[in-house]
Amino acid sequence: MAKADVHLVDETNEVEQQFRSVMRRLAGGVSIITAGQGNDITGMTVTSLTSLSASPPRLLVSINRQASSFPLIDRYRVFGVNILGSDQHEIAGRFSNGRLKGSQRFEGIDWFPGSSGVPLLGHSLATIECQVEEIIERHSHGIVVGSLLSFELAPRLSGLVYWNGQYIEIDPDNDLDLLAEVSIPLPHVR
Repeated sequence: MAKADVHLVDETNEVEQQFRSVMRRLAGGVSIITAGQGNDITGMTVTSLTSLSASPPRLLVSINRQASSFPLIDRYRVFGVNILGSDQHEIAGRFSNGRLKGSQRFEGIDWFPGSSGVPLLGHSLATIECQVEEIIERHSHGIVVGSLLSFELAPRLSGLVYWNGQYIEIDPDNDLDLLAEVSIPLPHVR
């Protein structure tokens, strides 16, 4: 077995870059967090979404406080979660494109306002509307605790994962070995 490179965390400017390199090794599902109401809307691509609790249903998302979505989430106290399918890597790229701002990110994309008014993306694997329960501000980010208002599931299961700086499409019908490599459990299959 080859020995891994060891990098010590030090006080230089390289620490953040080293940390990003470490975290790129963690595969994460790709979602778009949407925020705002009416014409005052925006969204961003995230991999920092996770379940907090099933009873009651709560989720967490970590958002940079400098991101355009953060003040809209704080102001309107609702946000959308759009879990992307394997064929939506272009949308993921669009919502992470710093040159596009606010409602420009939604141009030419199928979306609709949810019952709370927050924009939701069509053709997602799942969409969730959340009420902000709490925002915990730490360092550069806000950890947003969301209470589920509504959700919708698509019948398909092919997902989009971000790993090591690239989008990876996962289709459980064709990619069982790939799913095993990134440690996504499918107990009913294997």
